[in-house]
Amino acid sequence: MATETADTPSAPQPVSTASAVSSAAAASDAIERRAVVKRWLLSAPALVVIIGCGLMPLLIIFAYSWTKPAEYAGVIWHFQPDAWINVLFQEDLFSDALSPNWAYYSIYLRSILIALQTTMLALIIGFPTAYFIATREERSRNAWLFLITIPFWSNLLIRIYAIMMIIRDEGYLNHALLAIGAIDQPLPIIFTNYALSYGLIYAYLPLMVLPLYASLEKLDFRLVEAGYDLYASRFKVLWHVIIPLVKPGIVAGSILVFIPAIGDYIIAQILGGGKRMMLGNLIAQQFGTARNWPQGSALALTLMAVVMLALVFYATKSQRKRAA
Repeated sequence: MATETADTPSAPQPVSTASAVSSAAAASDAIERRAVVKRWLLSAPALVVIIGCGLMPLLIIFAYSWTKPAEYAGVIWHFQPDAWINVLFQEDLFSDALSPNWAYYSIYLRSILIALQTTMLALIIGFPTAYFIATREERSRNAWLFLITIPFWSNLLIRIYAIMMIIRDEGYLNHALLAIGAIDQPLPIIFTNYALSYGLIYAYLPLMVLPLYASLEKLDFRLVEAGYDLYASRFKVLWHVIIPLVKPGIVAGSILVFIPAIGDYIIAQILGGGKRMMLGNLIAQQFGTARNWPQGSALALTLMAVVMLALVFYATKSQRKRAA
């Protein structure tokens, strides 16, 4: 019986483990690269807006601050650090010696103090307001928030002129006080620091109330009841329970009020009457009346540096507390 010989296929060569791992790693790297490219493409519009509308103007202002002012506005592209020197010092009229620029110092100090005062008063007024809204029934909270946000529906300039009509010498406030016999002559409120603070608080109070309300709304009020059950007074419950839990809202509201208040221009111009100049007015004056763009650029960057130092101080302090 003849044996049949058939061609049997050869067995496949085994693939090495190292090559398989290398192929899997290459495929994983390719997937990761595609994911990174996709993320960059998705974030490209936001990056273009940030660079074009935020970073580029800042770089231009920084470049202007190191140049020489032109005769009729603009700059001469010649390196000159005088703008930065004049932020702190001024040249003597009869010599080349430098002396402290006390006029600028007074404006810096006034801006910081009024911004801090506005922030503190906004917190004192805004915290009870936000607490009141957060403790209302859920169906009525939206109505209260609606009333808080109504001022934002109108232009800030119109609102400031309305305040001016109220607090001026012949305004409604003085007429009411005279009518009830509280005063004998009109109170000089307009064009004072009080008028400036009142306008700033009115303009930026909602920026304090809304973050505080967001924190108070998430507060577990069972902790407040537990504090009362442990015979704590209202002040102790407020200081040891409520305030620590809503601290993020307090910080956020304070930052949102302090930053625009220290650089405000319109309110200081109208309610201050040009007599209570703040840093924003000084910057506008350098760009407008004085036509000194390098000086205005240096002052604008100084304002930004003050705000950044305040934020860095808070961030460093918070980090140390977390580390402790």
